[in-house]
Amino acid sequence: MEHLLNLNRRTFLHRAAVGIGSMALGSLLNHGCQNNDEALAAIQGALPHFAPKAKRVIYLFQSGAPSQFELFDWKPKMREMHGQELPGSVRMGQRLTGMTAGQKSFPLIGARVDFKQYGQSGAWISDLLPYTSRVVDELCIIKSMHTEAINHDPAVTFFQTGHQQPGRPAIGSWLSYGLGSENSNLPAFIVLLSRGKGNVQPLASRVWGSAFLPSTHQGVQFRAGKDPVLYLRDPEGMDSLSRRQMLDVIARLNHQAAEDFGDPEIHSRIGQYEMAYRMQTSVPELTDLSAEPDSTFRLYGADAMVPGTYAANCLLARRLCERGVRFVQLYHMGWDAHSDLLGMTSRLAKDVDQASAALILDLKQRGLLDETLVIWGGEFGRTTYGQGGINDDYGRDHHPRCFTIWMAGAGIKPGMVYGETDEFGYNIAENPVHVHDLQATMLHLFGIDHERFVFPYQGRRFRLTDVSGKVIPDILS
Repeated sequence: MEHLLNLNRRTFLHRAAVGIGSMALGSLLNHGCQNNDEALAAIQGALPHFAPKAKRVIYLFQSGAPSQFELFDWKPKMREMHGQELPGSVRMGQRLTGMTAGQKSFPLIGARVDFKQYGQSGAWISDLLPYTSRVVDELCIIKSMHTEAINHDPAVTFFQTGHQQPGRPAIGSWLSYGLGSENSNLPAFIVLLSRGKGNVQPLASRVWGSAFLPSTHQGVQFRAGKDPVLYLRDPEGMDSLSRRQMLDVIARLNHQAAEDFGDPEIHSRIGQYEMAYRMQTSVPELTDLSAEPDSTFRLYGADAMVPGTYAANCLLARRLCERGVRFVQLYHMGWDAHSDLLGMTSRLAKDVDQASAALILDLKQRGLLDETLVIWGGEFGRTTYGQGGINDDYGRDHHPRCFTIWMAGAGIKPGMVYGETDEFGYNIAENPVHVHDLQATMLHLFGIDHERFVFPYQGRRFRLTDVSGKVIPDILS
C-alpha cells in the first residue's frame, strides 16, 4: 500500500498512457513490475514482431552533409552548363537557406572530379572514392533520399531521432529498448566520434540520448585515448573488492528508494552502476588493438593505428559487433563545405573511403555482414548551384530535396542503385525515400513493425517514425 501512495505524479505522467491504456499500465505496474517494460510489452506486442534479418547496425554518419555531386551523383549536364543559370522551372521557388537566399543568381557548378561506372549495377562513383568503387557490388546506393530540415542541427536530430525538435530517443536507444543487448558486459548502444579536416558542425549529445525511454538505453560515448569511458577506472587507492562492496551498499539503498517511491528510473541507475563495473574488465580488452594482425591495419589504412580517427573507429566498430553490441554509431565531422568544396571533400573522402570499404570487407570475411546492417550518409545534400558564385573557392549550400546515402549488409539487396534525380540533381525523378522510410526499413530488418513499436509518454503513443514512414521493399533481399 505504501508503494502505491508514493507513486509520484511525475513518474505516473512519465510512464502512463491515457484512458484504458493508462488503467492497464497502472494495473501492471502495481502488481510488482520492477519497471514498465512488461506493461509496455503488453501494449505493443512481443518483439521482434517477425523474423529479423539484422542483429546489429553500424551507422557511419557523415556530419555536415557530403556533396553527392562530388561523390555519387554524376551529372554531365551540370558540367556542360557550368556557370549558366539554374532554370527557374527547376528550382520553382523552393526554400533556400539564409546563406544563399540573397543571391541574385544561381550558377550551375559542374563537378571538377571525374566519375566511372563500377560493378554489376553500373553505379557511377567519383575518383575520390577508389576503395568504395571496389566494394560497390556489396552496396545499395540510394540517390533519392530527402528530408524536411534545411539546417544542420534539426537535420541531424531528424535522422537520429525521427523528429527535428529535441526530446525524442535516438534510433540506437529505440533498438536497445526493444531488443536489448547480446552482451551483458557492454552497452547495447555505443557512440564513436572523429573529426575531419573540414568545417566541423557541433554535435549535441542529446542526439544519442534516450529522452523519455529508460536512461539505460542512452548511447555511451567512447573516447580516444587512455580512458575510453570517463570515470570507469577505479580511483587511486581503491581496488575492485572495495568497489564491489561500495556498489552493493549503494544498490541496497537504491532498491529501498525504489520501493519507497516507485520510480522506475531508480532501477535504471542500479543497472548503469552494474554495467560500469562489468565494463571495467570488458572495455580495456575491447580497445586493445595489439592482437590485431598487420593485415588488418593494411586493410583499414595507417590511420587505424591512431586512436580517435575514423579508420580506428571503423575497426573498433567491427570489434564491438563481434562482441554483440546492438547499435554502433560513428559520427565523422567536417563535411560542411560552403567554400573550398573540392579541397574539403577530397580531404574528407580520403578520411573515410578506405576505412568504410575495409569495414564492409572485414565484416564479410568474418561472416558478420549477413547480420550486420551498415549505413553511410549525412543529414542532407548539397546544391547544384554554387554558393558565392563560380570562383575557385566555390562551395555548395544545403539541399534537403535529394541526396545520396548507401546501405549494405543484413537484408539489403547488394549491387544496386535505387532512385534517381533530375538532370540538374535538384529534384527527385523517381523512387523518393524519406527519412522515416529509412527508419521504418531499418526497424523492419530487425523484425520490428515500426507502426506497432510505440512508447506511451505524456498522453501520446510515440514511435521512431512519428506518424509516417513506409518500408522500402525494393531494396530488401
